[in-house]
Amino acid sequence: MRAIRSTLLTCDAALKQLLLSLEESRPNNARFVIEDLDETHLLVDSSMVDEIRSLLQEELDKNSWSLQEGA
Repeated sequence: MRAIRSTLLTCDAALKQLLLSLEESRPNNARFVIEDLDETHLLVDSSMVDEIRSLLQEELDKNSWSLQEGA
Protein backbone atom coordinates (compact mmCIF):
# COMPACT_ATOMS: atom_id res chain seq x y z
CA MET A 1 0.00 0.00 0.00
CA ARG A 2 1.20 3.49 -0.85
CA ALA A 3 -0.08 6.79 0.58
CA ILE A 4 -0.26 9.85 -1.64
CA ARG A 5 -1.08 13.32 -0.39
CA SER A 6 -4.12 14.45 -2.35
CA THR A 7 -6.59 17.30 -2.69
CA LEU A 8 -10.29 16.99 -3.40
CA LEU A 9 -11.20 19.21 -6.33
CA THR A 10 -14.85 20.18 -6.77
CA CYS A 11 -15.86 21.70 -10.11
CA ASP A 12 -18.60 21.66 -12.69
CA ALA A 13 -18.71 18.88 -15.27
CA ALA A 14 -17.31 21.06 -18.09
CA LEU A 15 -14.25 22.12 -16.08
CA LYS A 16 -13.68 18.54 -14.98
CA GLN A 17 -13.63 17.39 -18.61
CA LEU A 18 -11.18 20.18 -19.47
CA LEU A 19 -8.87 19.07 -16.66
CA LEU A 20 -9.04 15.44 -17.76
CA SER A 21 -8.25 16.52 -21.31
CA LEU A 22 -5.27 18.58 -20.12
CA GLU A 23 -3.98 15.60 -18.17
CA GLU A 24 -4.25 13.29 -21.19
CA SER A 25 -2.08 15.66 -23.22
CA ARG A 26 0.75 15.48 -20.65
CA PRO A 27 3.53 12.88 -20.52
CA ASN A 28 2.78 9.80 -18.37
CA ASN A 29 5.16 10.84 -15.62
CA ALA A 30 3.33 14.16 -15.12
CA ARG A 31 -0.15 12.87 -14.30
CA PHE A 32 -2.04 14.81 -11.65
CA VAL A 33 -5.44 13.07 -11.35
CA ILE A 34 -5.32 10.29 -8.78
CA GLU A 35 -8.98 9.32 -8.99
CA ASP A 36 -12.02 10.43 -10.97
CA LEU A 37 -14.68 10.20 -8.24
CA ASP A 38 -17.90 11.39 -9.88
CA GLU A 39 -19.15 13.99 -12.33
CA THR A 40 -18.04 16.97 -10.21
CA HIS A 41 -15.13 15.67 -8.09
CA LEU A 42 -11.52 14.73 -8.77
CA LEU A 43 -8.85 13.61 -6.36
CA VAL A 44 -5.60 15.28 -7.48
CA ASP A 45 -1.98 15.15 -6.36
CA SER A 46 -1.52 17.96 -3.80
CA SER A 47 1.98 18.74 -5.06
CA MET A 48 0.52 19.56 -8.49
CA VAL A 49 -2.21 22.02 -7.41
CA ASP A 50 -0.24 25.14 -8.41
CA GLU A 51 0.70 23.58 -11.74
CA ILE A 52 -2.94 22.61 -12.36
CA ARG A 53 -3.97 26.22 -11.72
CA SER A 54 -1.31 27.43 -14.14
CA LEU A 55 -2.32 24.95 -16.86
CA LEU A 56 -5.97 25.85 -16.43
CA GLN A 57 -5.24 29.58 -16.59
CA GLU A 58 -3.22 29.12 -19.79
CA GLU A 59 -6.06 27.16 -21.37
CA LEU A 60 -8.69 29.70 -20.32
CA ASP A 61 -6.51 32.55 -21.65
CA LYS A 62 -6.49 30.86 -25.06
CA ASN A 63 -10.27 31.01 -25.11
CA SER A 64 -10.74 34.63 -24.05
CA TRP A 65 -10.30 37.93 -25.79
CA SER A 66 -10.10 41.56 -24.83
CA LEU A 67 -10.82 44.81 -26.60
CA GLN A 68 -7.69 46.60 -27.71
CA GLU A 69 -7.56 50.36 -27.35
CA GLY A 70 -7.74 52.26 -30.61
CA ALA A 71 -9.20 49.33 -32.54
